[in-house]
Amino acid sequence: MIRLSIPLRQALARLSLPVLIAAAFGTMLLGKADALLAERARIALADALAPFYAAFAQPARAVRDGLEDLQQILVMREENARLREENERLRRWQAAALSLEAENAMLRRQLEFVPERAPAFYTARVVADGGGVYARAVLLSIPPEMQVRRGQIALDERGFAGRVTEVGSRSARVLLATDMNSRIPVTLEGSRVRAMLVGTNGARPRLQHWSEGTRPAEGERVVTSAEGVAFPAGLPVGVVRWTEGGVAEVELFARTERLDVVRLFDFGLGGILPPEAVARPEPRPRR
Repeated sequence: MIRLSIPLRQALARLSLPVLIAAAFGTMLLGKADALLAERARIALADALAPFYAAFAQPARAVRDGLEDLQQILVMREENARLREENERLRRWQAAALSLEAENAMLRRQLEFVPERAPAFYTARVVADGGGVYARAVLLSIPPEMQVRRGQIALDERGFAGRVTEVGSRSARVLLATDMNSRIPVTLEGSRVRAMLVGTNGARPRLQHWSEGTRPAEGERVVTSAEGVAFPAGLPVGVVRWTEGGVAEVELFARTERLDVVRLFDFGLGGILPPEAVARPEPRPRR
């Protein structure tokens, strides 16, 4: 390997800058002097680099399209969440409007009506499946200062969920409307026909014991009835759904399978559960 002396390397370094400047000016003068030659040189260079540009352009386009699709997906997810929240809010407003409409019609028929006082309520968190003798129940965690008593009604943000059956010093058990031991007197809001909502341990309890000659309509709203002073009237329960086998069931508003927080209302209807609210406990089916 040939090693250059230090003075020679310094001389070459000093000469490199003038040589590069001279080459640049020469290229410019050549382009001015022979424009056709310069154009052909640019075209030849472009032809030589075109395959590389094409090879790199396709992955770059794919990455750009992927980023745009990802951004669009994020926007759609945000829009979907917003629409879900808006739909939930509109559903609550619709339930409130329908309930107020039914109450207004009743008030027109009873001009001497005296409104009831607003009920007190507590908010409690669901901590576990209630277990015990009931197949469909939840266990609530309650602080000692919370005045919870047997018979209080439990609702989630959508509607009726169940009723308190047992109370301890720091916990309470709520029997859900879907349990086979649950009996809830209800009213069909459209026809004002009274019936009994009976749990089946499934997702939808059944409608039973409605008046002869009447038939619950598909999609008709179901609310609680004040018959027997077991429940206050007008609490939203669900809508009627007919099965293929001709059985009237109720699709509950409350999400009984995914309860996180419930509100326990005290309507001042007495602290003991009447027979029509809870049937005799049946043993839990073996799995």
